[in-house]
Amino acid sequence: MSGAPAASAATTRPPAADARVGGAALDLIVSEIAELSRGVRSFTLRDPLGRSLPSFAPGSSIAVQLGGGGRNSYSLTGSGRRPDHYSISVRLDDAGRGGSRWMHGLSVGDEVAVSAPSSAFPPVLSARHHLLIAGGIGVTPILSHARAAAEWGRSFDVVYAYGEGGGAHRDELERLSGGRMTVCGSRAALQAHLASALLDQPLGAHLYVCGPVAMIGAVQAAARAAGWPESRIHAEAFTPPTLDPGEPFEARLLGLGRTIRVDSGVTLLDALLAENVPVPNLCRQGVCGECRVAVRAPSGSRRADARGPAGIDHRDSFLTDEEKDRGDCLMPCVSRPRGETLELEL
Repeated sequence: MSGAPAASAATTRPPAADARVGGAALDLIVSEIAELSRGVRSFTLRDPLGRSLPSFAPGSSIAVQLGGGGRNSYSLTGSGRRPDHYSISVRLDDAGRGGSRWMHGLSVGDEVAVSAPSSAFPPVLSARHHLLIAGGIGVTPILSHARAAAEWGRSFDVVYAYGEGGGAHRDELERLSGGRMTVCGSRAALQAHLASALLDQPLGAHLYVCGPVAMIGAVQAAARAAGWPESRIHAEAFTPPTLDPGEPFEARLLGLGRTIRVDSGVTLLDALLAENVPVPNLCRQGVCGECRVAVRAPSGSRRADARGPAGIDHRDSFLTDEEKDRGDCLMPCVSRPRGETLELEL
């Protein structure tokens, strides 16, 4: 996922739960730091006692606990088979919330707490071929996919689009792909390449794309126009789309017997965490499924066209259409009710 997949679009952010939420914490040390390209650094994290770390699937991420509170999720770029270290790459984002700047302030020997790996963008092992498309810092999970495909002898091609000063991990991707990588220096070049590449894939191929939201949308649209089934198009965004702040509502916690107010522009997840209600979470942009909570139908629906029996404004990209239509769960990091009240099985 990116240098840091951005958190949900809340106007205020309470102190986030630490890296132990949603998985056992790992206390690691920074053993290496390298400059990969303009504004992008790689960090190698190891156990201080030299122990092996939990294995992970390609496309997995870890959440890093930040020094000033909160945490950011980063894609793992190394091998997931019995790893002795975790590698992440972070792009410095001056317009962000400060997480990338904190990461770029780390030095070799510093301690960091991270969550156990969580997979939200895995490869389909039955795929006949894997078409891997990366945009900018979205190369990080794509590198993980390419590494695993090379290790296991799977068929794959890589398309890497980036602008001036970019190209993090390019040399490693070229080595792993064995000449099966195409570099595009602009969006127009990417579109021109895909116009033919999407039609020249074996039956049973799967497409994986990670990058900015606009680039992902363009790739998905091109794939659909070329006749690709939706089930063979997989995407992960490293920056979330701007979300409507939504209307305020009340969340009734049925198990706890409490009611909390969620203001406009504040996510349900942030409101729950601010009230010390523990909810496992990782990506905070509706792609990993970690924060999924069960709900009952909200009342007072404002809209007759509310999707599903529960009238939930589903904004995630994790739940299937069938699960969204059932209306019995939602991702509180991005989704909210269309009514004035939401009842949670918490």
